Amino acid sequence: MRSVAFQIAYWLTSGFFAVTAAPLVAIPSRKPVMAWIFAYTRTMQFWLRWIGGVTVVIRGKERLPDGPCIIAAKHQSWGDGIIMFSQFYDLAFVTGDHLEKFPLLGGILRKMGAIVVDNCGGAYARARLVDDELKKAQAGGRRILIYPEGHLAPVGERYRYKRGVYHMYAAYGCPAVPVATNLGRHWPQQAWSLTPGEAIIEFLDPIPAGLDKEIFMTRLEETIERRSLALIGREAPETLAPPLPDPKPHAKR
Repeated sequence: MRSVAFQIAYWLTSGFFAVTAAPLVAIPSRKPVMAWIFAYTRTMQFWLRWIGGVTVVIRGKERLPDGPCIIAAKHQSWGDGIIMFSQFYDLAFVTGDHLEKFPLLGGILRKMGAIVVDNCGGAYARARLVDDELKKAQAGGRRILIYPEGHLAPVGERYRYKRGVYHMYAAYGCPAVPVATNLGRHWPQQAWSLTPGEAIIEFLDPIPAGLDKEIFMTRLEETIERRSLALIGREAPETLAPPLPDPKPHAKR
């Protein structure tokens, strides 16, 4: 019953905020939309705790640099982004263009200053990301959230980390903060069923700017995956298991 009640609250709240956010898109400033998103994610975290029985604990937020940085997080749950946005008032983020198919969402994403990536693009899409969208975020000194796997991973598993996170890190010229989580134990991927308990989102020690690609990618993946395994109660092996094959990409529209 908890899970059903939470899903009802989730969709009613999401619909209400989507419709009422639409007029804010017409306002020149981004601040009203960001404040609305902050209120939405805080409301959803409230429902998650008091209806779903999942208490979210944030650790290590004091490790974040004062200025701009890349926040590179483990992606286990539909709730990952909700929880992350409940912690920051003005957060830029990287998302695939598939989200633009939802009514109203495309305009809201653009107003939020989201970095929308062509899911079917290659080198050109990456160049556009660095040259256009990333520069806009950099001009505003914003923190940027990215999920390096690009997919929701089953708990205890991982997908191959995409090298786009390195290109962002190198172009932004700032530290990258790894984030581990066990939220997937309580709200796995896009499942309807929740498991009550304590979910942990942990900000880890920043990776300094200026590392080369192979060192950065290895350090990022090892740090996130080993700590995420620890948070779900598993001991990480000496060598991490191979990543899962990528799911089929979203069809081009």
